[in-house]
Amino acid sequence: MKQIVIAFAALSVAVSAFAQGTVNFSNRTGPIDAKVVYEGTTTGVGGTGENAVWGQLYASAPGGALTAVGVPVPFRDGAAVGYITGGGSVSIPGVAGGSPANVQMVAWYASQGATYADALAKGTGGVGSSAVINVAATGGAGSPPSLPANLVGLTGFSVSAIVPEPSIAALGLLGTGLLLIRRKK
Repeated sequence: MKQIVIAFAALSVAVSAFAQGTVNFSNRTGPIDAKVVYEGTTTGVGGTGENAVWGQLYASAPGGALTAVGVPVPFRDGAAVGYITGGGSVSIPGVAGGSPANVQMVAWYASQGATYADALAKGTGGVGSSAVINVAATGGAGSPPSLPANLVGLTGFSVSAIVPEPSIAALGLLGTGLLLIRRKK
């Protein structure tokens, strides 16, 4: 019995020594109401259908480069459109529990790529991001670990419209028209 208690105590110390800071991935909880909308409207983005929008957190230790953490999550539909309220606890690698972290929420049309980086690389719009906020003390500190920190200071933002790519037929007609104009000269 004594060996089990000692082993459990050692395991608890080891786990808490490697605890990472955690945040609650939600843009509507308590005093936080950071609705994400389609550009130029007050309509919240949704997570299903043709205009499905997904969100994810980017985070780092203060002064570090922001990187994607957690997994992409769809925005809600219905009465909670424009919000992610079930993103859960997200760990921030390289940030110890209870330490500060920089966090940014990003969003993109699912049709533009599997990740925010894919959507940005496509270059046709359909992306948006919040301002970077500083979470003063992440969760995950102590034993038992503290609850994930809420994203206090997060504000709403908009997701830009998608700029359609020209079709092959349209490009062909444009090229033909230019050739005809050049030929007349």
